[in-house]
Amino acid sequence: MTASVPQAQSASTHIAPQADHAERALNWMQRIANLRAWLFLAALIIGFEIWARVSFGGTFILNPFNIQSIAIFAVAPLLLATGQTFVIISGGIDLSLGFIMGLAAVVAAHVINWATPGMGFPLAVLFGALVAVLVAGLPGVVNGLLVSRLRVPPFIGTLGMFGVARGVAFLLAGGTTVPVRNEFFAAIGNGKFLNVPYIVIITAIFVVAMHYVLSQTRFGQHNYAIGANAQAARRAGIDIKWHLLRLYILSAMCAGLAGVVYSARFSAGAAQAGEPLLLDCVAAVVIGGASLFGGSGTIFGTVAGALVIAVIQYGLVFVNVEPFWQFISVGVVIIISVLIDQAQRRFTGGRIDE
Repeated sequence: MTASVPQAQSASTHIAPQADHAERALNWMQRIANLRAWLFLAALIIGFEIWARVSFGGTFILNPFNIQSIAIFAVAPLLLATGQTFVIISGGIDLSLGFIMGLAAVVAAHVINWATPGMGFPLAVLFGALVAVLVAGLPGVVNGLLVSRLRVPPFIGTLGMFGVARGVAFLLAGGTTVPVRNEFFAAIGNGKFLNVPYIVIITAIFVVAMHYVLSQTRFGQHNYAIGANAQAARRAGIDIKWHLLRLYILSAMCAGLAGVVYSARFSAGAAQAGEPLLLDCVAAVVIGGASLFGGSGTIFGTVAGALVIAVIQYGLVFVNVEPFWQFISVGVVIIISVLIDQAQRRFTGGRIDE
């Protein structure tokens, strides 16, 4: 009996280090998976830099004009993706954001034109932007009620609102673009501070604020809890219906801000402003590490995802590749990101639906 004790202790001393090494390896794999968007971004930048130097004898990322262009390319998809991040973390999806953005762009253009003679340039812009964001929140209210109260699947409910917002936006625009006659508004959309575009500064401030909301507030923590396990969140006392209502309003208002920025950049509102950006905003969230199953994701990850898409779009144009390759490249990155997410869930013991 006494001889067996040292043997057991000896066996345990051999097993523990192996388990410790396996756990460390797993932790490293998880860290790499969590940083996949930034790794994609670094690989793309290095690839385009090598391509530019070999083919043109120039630089890609060290050119200030290219950096500014990439940042501007990323602004609108990132604003949409910021709201989409909250929704996807909760286990839902919002397909109406593209035309909510277009609706806000048209409303901003009309209101600013109407208010400029009486209020002057700056106040008219502030008033028009506020009205546009509030109007954008109305479809979010409907989405939230459909999902939270009537229990309509988010995919179906927001797809219906996609059509409604699209129709209303085109009706308000009269089927065409609405030019904005306000020099201050145009200066915001195209001006710079210390060689940084104003719209990039506005987007950066907004993104940092949304990061704080998601990571440091009760609202953000409840969002993760609902996405991870809605039943457990309900038992913990979280009012899921009220949370989802606020969540879809927030998402729609993010699209509203994107519509205002779009109108400022082009000095016009267009109903179709956000139509091509819906796929980009979902892709940015997925590439950034958020799981379509809910419960995981970060705003800074979404920033990396948006930059990945912007680098692909601008980089392929820069190296004279046909623009249709943009869709293939973004699609491949999305598929890779989803596969990594599924592999990560398997390693961590998460449930994966067959």
